[in-house]
Amino acid sequence: MSPVEESLATLKRGTEEILVEAALRTKLETGRSLRVKAGFDPTAPDLHLGHTVLINKLRQFQDLGHEVIFLIGDFTGMIGDPTGKSVTRKPLTRDEVLDNAKTYEEQIFRILDPERTLVVFNSSWMGEMGAAELVQLAAKHTLARMLERDDFSNRFKSGVPIAIHELLYPLIQGYDSVALKADVELGGTDQKFNLLVGRQLQAAYGLEPQVVMTLPILEGLDGVQKMSKSLGNYIGITDPPSEMFGKVMSISDELMWRYYNLLSARSIEEIDAFKRSVGAGANPRDVKFHLAEEIVARFHGAAAAGRAREDFIARFQRGAIPENVPEIEVAAGQGGVVPIGNLLKEAGLAKSTSESLRLIDQGAVRLDGERVEDRGLAIQAGHTHLIQVGKRRIARVRVG
Repeated sequence: MSPVEESLATLKRGTEEILVEAALRTKLETGRSLRVKAGFDPTAPDLHLGHTVLINKLRQFQDLGHEVIFLIGDFTGMIGDPTGKSVTRKPLTRDEVLDNAKTYEEQIFRILDPERTLVVFNSSWMGEMGAAELVQLAAKHTLARMLERDDFSNRFKSGVPIAIHELLYPLIQGYDSVALKADVELGGTDQKFNLLVGRQLQAAYGLEPQVVMTLPILEGLDGVQKMSKSLGNYIGITDPPSEMFGKVMSISDELMWRYYNLLSARSIEEIDAFKRSVGAGANPRDVKFHLAEEIVARFHGAAAAGRAREDFIARFQRGAIPENVPEIEVAAGQGGVVPIGNLLKEAGLAKSTSESLRLIDQGAVRLDGERVEDRGLAIQAGHTHLIQVGKRRIARVRVG
């Protein structure tokens, strides 16, 4: 395999779509250092593992000798990205944007090589653009094309207001690629429209269109919604080692393979070997240990990862009970048992039986350190169990 083909194989792993792959091959064949751009609106102060799906890909480009442009959208952050929104998004204040941007700069070099990373703010050029130039930019796109975006189209058809400034967001993101003369731009699958606007605007300004690479959106700990701090289903890259380790261990066995594919640096052959071992009867928990250690080591070092594993085992595998855990008694029903769904509700660990069953399906419930997977599990009277639901809800429950 030629060096170019090897590079393509590396870059294609975990990538949803490359537009256009032939153009990327041609750019790689030139042998020059490519300018690879990714933009982040500083809408929250902390980065999480969902962000690192893209940042890890940027690091791969760096390892292949290319320059990464980490664009902090301080200007676009004050507009508010309308992608996927059913209503107009509240813009951030200038102070909020700057505070969040500062923490981004502090965190990204846990993954990226500072020597090959250019950190830029799009206010550098958008803040200098006058009204006439903005009108000229807007003239290079059509309303009909803008309404091809599903979220805009759905809101327009439903009569939900679309503010004019929201229509500017894709144009400004696209113009960032013009200003930076990007060869490649990376983004999540939900950003595809905006990334393609960048290609179109570069052509309109007489530049060679960038290659667009989209990456999957990582599901959060619930396995359903995308990872998000606002939803509380995230693993922050600044989380303490033991907390990070425990969160990884809390994901479902099925979701574990998704995390391996999108977050692990292990080879596809190694991951396939893990799958075969589980298929042959190995405990998925043990395979998950490897994933949790790898992720913790990436951000805190191997020694911290080892200690986090030992701490997890001590707390959940050897029966040690954390301090200040409330003790609750739940009465057994007919036959001296109580169904697990009812138990969680009666113990105040879930709002309803239906929520209890949903949490079990999501892999969020642990009984004495082991994940509960059976909705029909019945708990016998006369025993006390340590029950944990998600990260924060935990109790010692006696069935009487």
